[in-house]
Amino acid sequence: MASPPTARVPHPIPYQGSKRKLIPAILPWIQGRTRLLEPFAGSAAVTLAVAQHGRAEQFVIADVLQPLADLWQLILDDPDGLATAYEQLWTEQLDDPRAYYLDVRRRFNAEPQPALLLYLMARCVKNAIRFNPQGEFNQSADHRRKGTRPKTMRQNILGASALLAGRTQVRCADFRDVLASAQPGDLVYMDPPYEGVSGRDARYAKQLRRDDLVQALAELNERKVDFVLSYDGSTGSRAYGDPLPRRLGMQQFAVHAGRSSQATLNGAKDETIESLYVSQGLQQLAPDDGEPVLVGQTQLTLFPVRSGQRAP
Repeated sequence: MASPPTARVPHPIPYQGSKRKLIPAILPWIQGRTRLLEPFAGSAAVTLAVAQHGRAEQFVIADVLQPLADLWQLILDDPDGLATAYEQLWTEQLDDPRAYYLDVRRRFNAEPQPALLLYLMARCVKNAIRFNPQGEFNQSADHRRKGTRPKTMRQNILGASALLAGRTQVRCADFRDVLASAQPGDLVYMDPPYEGVSGRDARYAKQLRRDDLVQALAELNERKVDFVLSYDGSTGSRAYGDPLPRRLGMQQFAVHAGRSSQATLNGAKDETIESLYVSQGLQQLAPDDGEPVLVGQTQLTLFPVRSGQRAP
């Protein structure tokens, strides 16, 4: 597999779990597509990279969180207005960042607005969106920083809008509803909540049952829709979830993604390994001989995972 180009991709939405770092390992599987669908979009890092490198003509960005879908729609429809609103919020915080963050969080929970969400994501701990049982945003601020500077944010918002506007549909929908619209010739990229956290961590906006995911993948196979899936993996000696069923015909790769950011915060040196699954129709693009493949300047390593084995 050839390494993808290294042009800078604009990323307006800071988001924990974003696949920005893993793009070199994901992008080679996506080429010459009519449409890319990303039903667990979040920051839409893969969509932006695919658009930057011209590997699909049209895009669907979808997320179950309505304010996040609204934010993406505003990036497409009024990027300058959004950038100006963010700059105002960022500037107003400077006198008392702690109190201002709490006030913005209160305002967002009373009336979710895209610019407020963007500010909260830029300021909150680890850029991690978290909610209480009542569905209110409750993540604390990271008091070591004030969030993305307005000039940088404006460049990223305008850059993302230029890449996607006019050829992108934004949806707030369950992933199964999004997948129902996929056709042969499209490619679906999925980065769902991992089994290791979904179902037991109420801080996420929506949980995901493993059985629902498996059924959805089987239906994509039946309809001959190609897909790439990031799902589970390990940090150090701790594994997250079991391998997905072999009957789905997928090929699993282990992506060595470098040191875990959480481990670093805790003073450890654990490596993060993520599982990347590719559907049967994409397997002609796989590396040969079961050898590690270095992908891109980030030197990510893909290891094919043998049946019955865990990722190395």
